[in-house]
Amino acid sequence: MEYLEFELPIKELEDQLDKCKLIGEESDVDVTETCSQIEKKLKETQKDLYKNLTPWQRVQLSRHPDRPYTLDYIKAICGNSFLELHGDRSFKDDKAMIGGLGKIGDQSFMFIGQQKGYNTKTRQYRNFGMANPEGYRKALRLMKSAEKFGIPVVTLLDTPGAYPGLEAEERGQGEAIARNILEMTRLKVPVITIVIGEGASGGALGIGVGDKVLMLENTWYSVISPESCSSILWRSWEYKEQAAEALKLTADDMKKLKLVDQIIKEPLGGAHRDRKKTFKSVSDAIIKSYEDLKNLSPIDLVSQRMDKYANMGVYKS
Repeated sequence: MEYLEFELPIKELEDQLDKCKLIGEESDVDVTETCSQIEKKLKETQKDLYKNLTPWQRVQLSRHPDRPYTLDYIKAICGNSFLELHGDRSFKDDKAMIGGLGKIGDQSFMFIGQQKGYNTKTRQYRNFGMANPEGYRKALRLMKSAEKFGIPVVTLLDTPGAYPGLEAEERGQGEAIARNILEMTRLKVPVITIVIGEGASGGALGIGVGDKVLMLENTWYSVISPESCSSILWRSWEYKEQAAEALKLTADDMKKLKLVDQIIKEPLGGAHRDRKKTFKSVSDAIIKSYEDLKNLSPIDLVSQRMDKYANMGVYKS
């Protein structure tokens, strides 16, 4: 288990607990009471620490190297029923954007999401979760296939942004994202969107237009990352914590601003601390959201979705 800088007090107590248990196993000394005291202090420290997280600390948790990624969720939720589909039928298959058909119980879904890597080799292979235009075009192709066969769409957002390279711009990055946003507003099947990690800028929004938009507790969703915001406003990354506070990018902020519909609670310490519990929470949220939407006609679905986004940012004095 890797620890973030602000989690070091927890690491120290967990190390103490391990040493205490080891002493008890290797000698005749009764360490039961000492272990109990350390465990009690550990629980109190965890509660205090995670109850008062700053926006920047939540950003750090969303990027935790042990945090589950899109394929982890899909494989845990769908098991062997997931069939990955490839290619945009125009240029190539983008490894940063994955998608395919999978089942939860007896219900089929089209799953689409950005996939990051878990070590140096796979991060390069997945382009750090930053999709090229062909990734967004693949996503749109899969959404249109789902619409054709009446299959609901689930999108999982986890990207530091769309790939900003020259070749991506040459192949129409902006157009691909804009086209997805347009087409998603009028898809005639339920669309459920879940932010599972980083939800950065148009890169996330390119697969983020949904009837129900949900966020895991320790994720963020914003037009720009705190570091980039800091570098623009203060010409330095040193003010990223202030930028994170000002951007109002946490799940709580998004819910207050009515930009997302629901927050999915995470286990204490983050999704990586209890993956099984997190996967169950996400699976339950998908099913509940689908139950709310499945009886709506295509006309009502599109109408409600359009109204939802048209009302965002409306201010009445």
